[in-house]
Amino acid sequence: MDRSASPCAPSTPDAASYRERLHASSWFGGLGAPAQDALLRVATVRRLAAGTLLFRRGDPPDGLYCVVEGTIHIGATSPDGREALLAVLEPVNWFGEIGVFDRQPRTHDARADANTTLLHMPQAPLTALLDSTPALLHAFALLLTHKLRLTFTVLEETALLPAPVRVARRLLLMAEGYGDLRLGTRRVLHVPQEQLAQLLALSRQTVNQVLKDFQARGLIHVAYGGIELLDLAGLRALSYEWARG
Repeated sequence: MDRSASPCAPSTPDAASYRERLHASSWFGGLGAPAQDALLRVATVRRLAAGTLLFRRGDPPDGLYCVVEGTIHIGATSPDGREALLAVLEPVNWFGEIGVFDRQPRTHDARADANTTLLHMPQAPLTALLDSTPALLHAFALLLTHKLRLTFTVLEETALLPAPVRVARRLLLMAEGYGDLRLGTRRVLHVPQEQLAQLLALSRQTVNQVLKDFQARGLIHVAYGGIELLDLAGLRALSYEWARG
């Protein structure tokens, strides 16, 4: 469903009320209190209804976002209507940092898959904050390099790993907030099989077969619109079977 791309107005509660939730993020939690305070001072709360387009490929950069409730899909649509799904972002995940630095147009679309609440740090005040606080530049460099490391890992897995291992690794990656979730592991992923197939560049039939096998082993439980992870240790063991030959 494609609704208006116009932004939702900031609403209460204010950004600071989400501070405790943001500590689930290793990146935010690793910042000192002064840096956290500074970021929250420039942040506003944005609410999007399910299906709302936040920004589109080619739009000018408008700052940094963090998902605190709901789900954001990052992807693209080709001129002939084919869709590529690159990431499903659940709380607490940060995105939009590339445009903060290179000030180039957005590289992909971002859409709310469910009713979603975001923290938004707009481009102008965030840039001014970074210019006046050099220590924050190092923190943002770590955020960028973390995303780059993830990108290389995913490219390697797509080229080299068999489907079951790729599925296991992606489920674990999402459960761990793409490596940024430090306070526990997400046990329920709100990702339908079709979307998981798009993320992994696999057919829906292949993903369905892999998930059925995982469920038969007691590793997961497949429900409508989501996947519950029952045995994280078992999934991790499976995800490294390829390395043992």
